Amino acid sequence: MDPKQETLAGPVSISGVGLHTGATVNLNILPADSDTGYVFKRVDLEGQPTVKASVEKVFSTARGTSIKDGEAVVHTTEHLLAAIYSLGIDNAIIELDGPEVPIMDGSSLKFIEAIEKVGKKEQEGHKKYFVLKENITFEDPEKEVEMLAVPTDGGEYRITVMVDYRSPALGTQHASMYNLASFKEEIAPCRTFVFLRELEALADQNLIKGGDLDNAIVLVERPNVSKEELDALAKKLGKEGLEVSVEGIGVLNNSELKFENEPARHKLLDIVGDLALLGFRIRGHILAARPGHAGNVAFCKLLKEKLKEQESKGPAINLDAEPVYDINQIEKMLPHRYPFLLVDRIMEVTDNSIIGIKNVTMNEQFFQGHFPGNPVMPGVLQVEAMAQVGGIFALHQQPDPENYSTYFLKIDNVRFKKKVIPGDTLVFELRLLTPIRRGIVHMDGKAYVNGEVVGQAEMMAQVIKDKV
Repeated sequence: MDPKQETLAGPVSISGVGLHTGATVNLNILPADSDTGYVFKRVDLEGQPTVKASVEKVFSTARGTSIKDGEAVVHTTEHLLAAIYSLGIDNAIIELDGPEVPIMDGSSLKFIEAIEKVGKKEQEGHKKYFVLKENITFEDPEKEVEMLAVPTDGGEYRITVMVDYRSPALGTQHASMYNLASFKEEIAPCRTFVFLRELEALADQNLIKGGDLDNAIVLVERPNVSKEELDALAKKLGKEGLEVSVEGIGVLNNSELKFENEPARHKLLDIVGDLALLGFRIRGHILAARPGHAGNVAFCKLLKEKLKEQESKGPAINLDAEPVYDINQIEKMLPHRYPFLLVDRIMEVTDNSIIGIKNVTMNEQFFQGHFPGNPVMPGVLQVEAMAQVGGIFALHQQPDPENYSTYFLKIDNVRFKKKVIPGDTLVFELRLLTPIRRGIVHMDGKAYVNGEVVGQAEMMAQVIKDKV
């Protein structure tokens, strides 16, 4: 069974400066309802506009991932999103009174520590997963970026990173995360980094206004960098008077790295934060060579396309497999009989979902009048068949299901996308939207023919014990 969604148990407040804007920002992370996802709110702007943390909202990947929706713009989202995602939190409202998420110490650790102080709480809805069922590849030849997503046997979320900057300061490094449980200790403390040769160009681009040696690693690739060069650079960065030194090839001010491969681990951190924009938890292994924000976002968009394709194809089931319930067993559970019993087999039942089958033949009595010479299964009967599958889901754990009846309370968001005709096999997949309480069953259903969605509906019904 998919675990339940989670949100924060209370509000979290954090203040800091933006790495690129240099602006002081006050940030509040608030609990949110199920299925909200991550939503940023610019409380400093008129009307407090919001932008959903979604890959479709990305508009820039220049030294960070920036999203916008209308007037709501938020820069450098990746470190915060990596922290929230790694903690298993699915829903949060993130209020900020400036354009950029605070850089803190250049890692995700400060965000994690702040959130852990208030904890999290379970919600009613189930977590949403993208389960990789095939290899998905991405390549950017110009930037030499290669990314690959492959299925994992146990469904874990794994990431393996290789960075190769052909630099004496960095060389080739690898980093791995075998599951999200290791993120806090192994990945979250790793800080953002930059090469000394890049600093002047970044300053010219009006970036890194909030950068200093407390929130970034500066890598030095050549020996004998003069004090005059370092002083001039400090002045250009607005840090005149800052004591800057380096001994040979290494790290500016000879800062001690958290890990020997801290830069590669930070690249992995960025992938976690950027792929959080997918809106689904990933079950699979991501392998990345020379990744960056542009490649991460492009790969995330590709995953989103594959996710939509996967959802449109419907469940992968073997129609020749032994059913969980055959027609004789279904008759013992449902009160419906000919001509209104519209489920032939149940192929799968989990704690929050069910898959049922209806074989549509020319012998259906409704084809006599709907329509002569042009037989089409009425949409209302497709919904009824879907509801009967949902009824079986509600009753299958009852010791005496034959003593209960299921009654519609509400039907919403009904769509019919293609005709259903004799010879079709309807596959119904229904998922529980909220836990069953007081006999109220609330489910989302889709109907497929040959892997293509032909209809869908959101249904609410009540299971009532029959009077004896």
